[in-house]
Amino acid sequence: MGHQTTLGGDRLQALAEELRERRSRMRFSPRTAKLLDSGVPKMAQKLVEEAAEVAIDAVRGERQAVIEEAADLMFNLTVLLTELEIGPCEVWEEMDRRQKLYGIAEKLPKDR
Repeated sequence: MGHQTTLGGDRLQALAEELRERRSRMRFSPRTAKLLDSGVPKMAQKLVEEAAEVAIDAVRGERQAVIEEAADLMFNLTVLLTELEIGPCEVWEEMDRRQKLYGIAEKLPKDR
């Protein structure tokens, strides 16, 4: 799992663990608690919204905004993954598998 440390996977894992722990005690900010109570469809919608904000800010060349929105995107992705009981380590394992297949952890080709 070399990617996990070099790409901040350890931070995502820590966030996922904190979300699971806090969820069991329901110690969240009101915004996070609302998101966690909203269910998978709303979590998925928030993820799409954050991805769009990253893309828009990138096109505008607003570097700091991209950084801030990317952090929001990663947070919302971790919330969704945690809700689905998928650990960040599982995603990194898939990235490692792809790297072994293609030499880079790229997007898989479409079966068409």
